[in-house]
Amino acid sequence: MRGGQLYRFVGANAWYLAWLGADADYGNRARLRRELDRMQALGITNLRIMASGEEGPVNNSIRPGFVRADGTLNTVLLEGLDVAMAEIGQRNMTAVLALTNFWEWSGGMMNRLAWATGTYMDMNDPAHPWPAFPDAVSAFYSNDQAKDGYYDYVRTIVRRVNSVTGVPYAEDPAIMAWQHANEPRPGGTPEGITAALPHYYDWIDTTAAIIRENDPNHLVSLGHEGTQGANGDEAIVTRAHRNIDYLTAHIWPLNWGWVDGRNLEGTWPRGRELVADYLTGHIRLANAADKPLTIEEFGFPRDGELYSPDAPTSFRERYYRVIYEAAEAHAAGTGGPVAGTNFWAWNGEARARHADFRYQNGDNQYMGDPMHEPQGWYGNFDSDANMLALVESHARTFATG
Repeated sequence: MRGGQLYRFVGANAWYLAWLGADADYGNRARLRRELDRMQALGITNLRIMASGEEGPVNNSIRPGFVRADGTLNTVLLEGLDVAMAEIGQRNMTAVLALTNFWEWSGGMMNRLAWATGTYMDMNDPAHPWPAFPDAVSAFYSNDQAKDGYYDYVRTIVRRVNSVTGVPYAEDPAIMAWQHANEPRPGGTPEGITAALPHYYDWIDTTAAIIRENDPNHLVSLGHEGTQGANGDEAIVTRAHRNIDYLTAHIWPLNWGWVDGRNLEGTWPRGRELVADYLTGHIRLANAADKPLTIEEFGFPRDGELYSPDAPTSFRERYYRVIYEAAEAHAAGTGGPVAGTNFWAWNGEARARHADFRYQNGDNQYMGDPMHEPQGWYGNFDSDANMLALVESHARTFATG
């Protein structure tokens, strides 16, 4: 509920908005406003953004971050977050603010472990093949030094007063939810998950209590993928959300091997079935928990798994329709629990700076595709007319139920 009314939203992931808001050579406030205006015109009312970033030795992570390796805060980037939130609020939009990251592209838990232990592991290191990385990250949940630094950061952000508006974040109606992390998994292997689970649950419950102690006005979200982030174990998902206000589902058919990006024609039919099953399963879990559900991340490649804005998006359009139609039908038919959809991600006017579509340090054309991924892999550009029309149509339908 928002303002006494049922709140259903159509949203986008745009992790980089605080960086655009910074008064620095890596910022671009004019672009920030343009991108928000574009999204608002489509009917997008919710944005999922990063309110954290930890600098350190981990490869392929954004720099600068909100927290430096010596523990000091980057006040310029914090003020960039203030600007982004002020602009979001001016447009009557809301935001979900993620407070760390399980993955390496913003530093996240692995860099906090590096600060605490002096050791770290890079994602996709050939010496440590998958799933060594998620097992290694899960050591965060049992490392008191790493967790205490995170808890301190959570308190700092939740207690912050916006330097632009003068409004405490805890009282800002532009915030929909505080989110523990982006995609926090309990580990990778069954053995790793079993060892981490007690510490994982304690971290979730402790973080939720800290947020509520400092801000009783906003929702608390975990940022979890769903069963894919728990090796298929529904019991883990249910227990993890015991003290969380709503459930989330992230759906990545290509990353999870449900489709072949170079053979979408042949693999999409089966992929579509798996997407529909995943949606059905998470709607069932949300109903059982009597909590709302947001389909918080969903991404799909362009035709041929190409990255250029010139490449068609016909299969991406089919994929979005599966998710949008399920959300619309469910909301219209039963009144819940699907409360929102956030596609991954908004690229807007950004364009890749290099012929190989790879990010290089110093590139400030931020996209929804993080720096460790090909630039243009999943994000929607301002020139993607068919995709934008699809989002706009969904916004009209879903907003009215």
